[in-house]
Amino acid sequence: MIHKKLKDFPEDFLWGASTSAYQVEGAWNQDGKGLSVMDLGNHPEDVTDFKVASDHYHNYKEDVALMAEMGFKTYRFSIAWTRIIPEGTGELNQKGIDFYSNLIDELLKHDIEPLVTMYHFDLPQALQEKGGWENRDTVDAFVNYAEVLFDEYGDRVNYWLTINEQNMMILHGDALGLLEGNPDDVQKGLYQANHHMLVAQSKVFDLCHQKVEGGKIGPAPNISTIYPASSKPEDVLAANNYSAIRNWLYLDAAVFGRYNATAWSFMEEKGITPEIKAGDMEILEAGNPDFIAFNFYTSESVEGDFGGENSKSNFTGDQQVVDNEPGFYKRHQNDNLETTDFGWEIDPVGFRTTLRKIYSRYNLPLIVTENGLGAYDKLEDDETVNDDYRIDYLRKHIKQVQLAITDGVEVFGYSPWSAIDLVSTHQGINKRYGFIYVNRDEFDLKDMRRIKKKSFYWYQNVIESNGQEL
Repeated sequence: MIHKKLKDFPEDFLWGASTSAYQVEGAWNQDGKGLSVMDLGNHPEDVTDFKVASDHYHNYKEDVALMAEMGFKTYRFSIAWTRIIPEGTGELNQKGIDFYSNLIDELLKHDIEPLVTMYHFDLPQALQEKGGWENRDTVDAFVNYAEVLFDEYGDRVNYWLTINEQNMMILHGDALGLLEGNPDDVQKGLYQANHHMLVAQSKVFDLCHQKVEGGKIGPAPNISTIYPASSKPEDVLAANNYSAIRNWLYLDAAVFGRYNATAWSFMEEKGITPEIKAGDMEILEAGNPDFIAFNFYTSESVEGDFGGENSKSNFTGDQQVVDNEPGFYKRHQNDNLETTDFGWEIDPVGFRTTLRKIYSRYNLPLIVTENGLGAYDKLEDDETVNDDYRIDYLRKHIKQVQLAITDGVEVFGYSPWSAIDLVSTHQGINKRYGFIYVNRDEFDLKDMRRIKKKSFYWYQNVIESNGQEL
């Protein structure tokens, strides 16, 4: 679709950027914080751990001031469950509660809307040792944790996200360094965990509407347009399979309160259907999100693999995100797209398509909560970081948001990854995403200074012009 004239971004559009607690805060064991699975996960030995990260915990005022200088209208951050309730259940940690209260107040002082993610991969280790999300008790623990957040911050936080990238935790739990055991047993356990997350999320939707006057809440999965490798019917069918298993399983449950039929058939075929207790489907049906937040980095392509032979995929991207299911789909390298230094395909037009697909299917307002380029940024001798490649990536994607808005999609915010440099889950600090450079290496903390990248000034102008100047 070609438009003669593009619509403007809404006047109250929420421009911002995102981080997560374990990747940016540091202070992993300070002021009463408990251990999370990310603190103890099996992460590569040659990349940064999360113990110091970007030390946002001790530098949040400086970081927020820089966000305000860029002109942020919102800041999407996650709260570490283990700072609030160190063991996942039981005694509260007042120092942790105070940290986020102070962060929220600092944001509001600068007229920045807090956008709070309740859970971003970092389950309390104490709950993991009791079975994690496979244990039904974790549903109640999460609802209790959410109630604490609503009670403590609901007077100042209007926008809430439940679970970040639930689908990635299920599809790629091994990439987070959290899984051990027989692959078949692990997969069945993951889909049971997924069901419990869906039930917990739906309960929290309802709780938010009860506890937070005017509060709005939504899920935050990673959603991607799936292309067939060719027009061959088998490839088109594979793309339909993968879309259901990767995307719609999670959002159909969150929005419609039901399991996607194709995804359920996949689970039946694999023998991994979850146990559903009496009343669970009524809980799912009763949950009503106000909007959908989603993360987008790249589209994906698949081909049919219906003979069960599982021949080798030609996909060469980051192996952490390869996902093949013999008899259902096989990942395929899309030769029509450029790739990043880390093998991720770059597809701005696919971003527009994804926005349209989600909105057409669910008819709920959308906010983008992650989108960005990980790269090996270089700090020059004159203290500059010339990340034109990041500017180019973001410019092309923001243009596609405007095109999607012109297509009729209701988009109310754009919060790319990430506000400042932080520790990548898989590649450490050297895979940088931020508008602000943090002066440290993988294992040399240096002075941790904050240095504005070229993209900082570019995004500042984008926000000031409300997306008119890209």
